[in-house]
Amino acid sequence: MANRLMLLDTASLYFRAFYGLPDSLRAPDGTPVNAVRGLLDMIARLVTDYQPTHLIACWDDDWRPAWRVNLIPSYKAHRMVKAIDGGVDVEEVPPGLVAQVPMIREALAAFGITVIGAAQHEADDVIGSLAAQADSAVDIVTGDRDLFQLINDDRDVRVIYTARGMSRLEVLTDATVVSKYSVLPGQYADFAALRGDSSDGLPGVPGIGDKTAASLLQEFVDLDGVIAAAKDSASSMSASMRARITKAADYLAVAPTVVNVVSDLHLGEFEATLQPLSAEQLARIDQFTSEWNLGGSTGRALKALGNGTTTG
Repeated sequence: MANRLMLLDTASLYFRAFYGLPDSLRAPDGTPVNAVRGLLDMIARLVTDYQPTHLIACWDDDWRPAWRVNLIPSYKAHRMVKAIDGGVDVEEVPPGLVAQVPMIREALAAFGITVIGAAQHEADDVIGSLAAQADSAVDIVTGDRDLFQLINDDRDVRVIYTARGMSRLEVLTDATVVSKYSVLPGQYADFAALRGDSSDGLPGVPGIGDKTAASLLQEFVDLDGVIAAAKDSASSMSASMRARITKAADYLAVAPTVVNVVSDLHLGEFEATLQPLSAEQLARIDQFTSEWNLGGSTGRALKALGNGTTTG
């Protein structure tokens, strides 16, 4: 079987699991476990359906890097909780999920799933770098449209899109992106910069929505071409559109750096091959299955990963 690397946008998945399962799922000590259970069930489903040979859980070591915020201060600002007494502002995360993140890290380690993050970078950047540097087919699992820019049929890089739920997963290719947005995946970052993205706090260019952004890129190929046309009074761009682009020049000068996923991170040596677990790992999984009240979730994950089931 040819190698296939699966990259998990881990936070995207565990947020979805947290909100998709009731918080009445709790450990005996009262700690919610819905995100842990949901994430393990997602991994079981994904591995069973798409048969990766290698699996990496990509991590947000910095979900809102300062170098992006310095360029566009509104970047993800709506997700912030203002600190009290001059402390550091943090991402708004429900307390019930905060309590489960260490459990998720421990479960991933016990299952032998490699976790990779990078200082001052988001999971998107880790995914972008791993996808760019892979010498095999790649499946990116996410509910984040930003990662559509990485789709590449020539390199067999796909996105398994979770936004419609695990029962309605979509496998996105070049053709899917063109069908949905009328741009190629390689144009998607410029498309997002032009039309903006409220989910990330990107303002976009006032007066430019999806259709206009797509038509500009169809005619002028990329953001550089759009900006050049706006500066050229002899171009086919209308005077009103030239005025919009020119007025947004400062934003458009920095937007690509914020929107484009980093693809050249040096992430060191790691092993991501799916392989049988040790007796020690299996014993730990049995222990926390009971300790955390994870029900059949660990058994399903173990079976999908080729390790049978727990005995707990």
